Amino acid sequence: MSSMISADLVDLDLVADSKEAAARSLAERMVARGRVTDLDGFLADVAAREAQMPTGLDGGIGIPHCRSAHVTEPTLAFGRSAAGVDFGAPDGPADLIFLIAAPAGADDAHLTILSSLARHLMDPEFTGALRSVSSPAAAAALIAGEEAPEEEAPEGRAREAGAPEEGARETGALEEGTPDGGAPGEPDGQAAEPVAAPAGASFRIVAVTSCPTGIAHTYMAAEALEKAGEAAGVELVVETQGSAGFTRLDPAVVAAADGVIFAHDVPVREKERFAGKPTVDVGVKAGINRPAELIAEVRDKAARGETTAAAARPTPVEGAGEPNEGYGTKLRKWLMSGVSYMVPFVAAGGLLIALGFALGGWDIDKAPSVAQHFDWGQIDSWAALMFQIGGLAFGFLVPVLAGYIAYGMADRPGLVPGFVGGAIALTINAGFLGGLVAGLVAGGTVLAIQRVRIPAVLRGIMPVVVIPLLSSIVVGFLMFLVIGKPIASLQKALTDWLSGLSGANAILLGVILGLMMCFDLGGPVNKVAYAFAVGGLANPNEGSLMVMAAVMGAGMVPPLAMALATTVRGRLFTRTERENGKAAWVLGASFISEGAIPFAAADPLRVIPAAMAGGAVTGALSMAFECTLRAPHGGVFVIPLIGNPLLYLLAIAAGTVVSAGLVILLKSMRKPAPSETETETETAAGARTGAGARAEDGSERQVATAA
Repeated sequence: MSSMISADLVDLDLVADSKEAAARSLAERMVARGRVTDLDGFLADVAAREAQMPTGLDGGIGIPHCRSAHVTEPTLAFGRSAAGVDFGAPDGPADLIFLIAAPAGADDAHLTILSSLARHLMDPEFTGALRSVSSPAAAAALIAGEEAPEEEAPEGRAREAGAPEEGARETGALEEGTPDGGAPGEPDGQAAEPVAAPAGASFRIVAVTSCPTGIAHTYMAAEALEKAGEAAGVELVVETQGSAGFTRLDPAVVAAADGVIFAHDVPVREKERFAGKPTVDVGVKAGINRPAELIAEVRDKAARGETTAAAARPTPVEGAGEPNEGYGTKLRKWLMSGVSYMVPFVAAGGLLIALGFALGGWDIDKAPSVAQHFDWGQIDSWAALMFQIGGLAFGFLVPVLAGYIAYGMADRPGLVPGFVGGAIALTINAGFLGGLVAGLVAGGTVLAIQRVRIPAVLRGIMPVVVIPLLSSIVVGFLMFLVIGKPIASLQKALTDWLSGLSGANAILLGVILGLMMCFDLGGPVNKVAYAFAVGGLANPNEGSLMVMAAVMGAGMVPPLAMALATTVRGRLFTRTERENGKAAWVLGASFISEGAIPFAAADPLRVIPAAMAGGAVTGALSMAFECTLRAPHGGVFVIPLIGNPLLYLLAIAAGTVVSAGLVILLKSMRKPAPSETETETETAAGARTGAGARAEDGSERQVATAA
């Protein structure tokens, strides 16, 4: 598509000594075209994606990419580097660099571009043509699948535009649609072209990956499984159920599969598709950390003839989970489902409330409604506007939590009773705890109703009328008259306890929360600590605001500590880790704990304990300094909204130094390993020698999983 790339978005003489410099050079071209509105903000988003997993591919290719609020429309810039730029590929630096920019939320466009590029990047004639093309216009036309100017058409192009091979449609690297030429997928798997698999493998595995946010862990697990499958010589296809919904696997691929792997922290959607096959069911981090073991396990189950069956649900709780899971595991998945949908409301509402206080002072909550009185020239009126919008957004916190816990248990029929139960929890002052219980009650009620056998004539109105009506009545009765008041009393006791936190009790709580935040870097334990802090914001007081500050500060420590360690003692880290360390500065400052995952995955026994020690120090000091925070996110960018900001920064710095010092000490004590730099240099030399003979097998898989 010519609208995505043009000659002025091509640099055939790219000069850059690092991937950051390469991305900046290409991004500046996007800014000049008006495709990117904030250069530094966009580059920060690119760095954040790069920190999750390197985007270099075998064959001298780099595809840095991201979704960003600073992008106005899907855009591709291309650069060709004579010296090469290291993007973390095993075979050395990349000389063909594609910077892909998609607007925030434009997941379909983002993945469509990547998939379209994948078809062509596995074609040696296409990449060879890009290496020999002589003008930007010809390069842009080649990538877009258009006919290049006649005098500039590069030799070696696989097929001229307008002259498709017999039986095949001509497509350019950016042709609109999915990899097979269909329409882009729709959210939640509706009307999407099924994901097909390559043919020819002797053992076939289908996998599903998902996590609460549906971004980092989902795709990191998918990439790890794909690469492990390729190494093991099995055919493995992954369905990523991410933040933009999912494109369901082709039913024929599922039917032909010999085994199934679920690596997920939220319920698998449409799970009944995979019944009757050998199945391995684990958390998403297992998919990242030990994919080869999972493949071996599912093959072993297939050899023994173990399968799963679509058995009748014995009880609502059993039916909503996995046959081999305990209640604790199921409960965690349901709660994480609710938390993942709740966090955006908390972030938007909390930040707006904090801005209102920052602009209008602590009595802004007493301002009259801006709908009745608003003075355009008064800062207090704008502060009141921010505060009141934030308050309304924050008011959805408990209903959304309850609604999507019920959704995690019972799918869409659980939404209505879940939201109703959450609203009742607010009405009776049951707060965050009330929302948790209401969601579980609503989901269980819907599952119980669905087990009742009904006449066929009534089935059509069940999801629209009967289930919402009956479940809302049951949930409302229980919340108002049976369990609501005891929960409200428990919530009040918790609120009073947080209000009275001081001294040793506060410091101990800070230590515990700090350890939890750094234990699994965005995983379930981290989410529990974060959910506890966010829940306190529903009924804010001095203690709950201190808890929120301690949790955010501790969560910032791991990536900041890894960044500091790679700066101070770079020789203890691989070259890829040193590059990731540069991005970790931004990720840590932004309170994105996942920025430390590449380090923890490579060396968990040294990195995780060091991170936990630093997080405990920061949590304890933050509580001791009585730092407070009304916003649930933002990192250093909300420092002006923090109580005792200088002491808060001191607490973060102390934890960062402790963690970095420990990881350096632990790594210094290990047995010396061969220098990765030497190995990579040799590998890169060999790769450059054979640059003209790129292997076709696996290239498309690498690009797709890099997303």
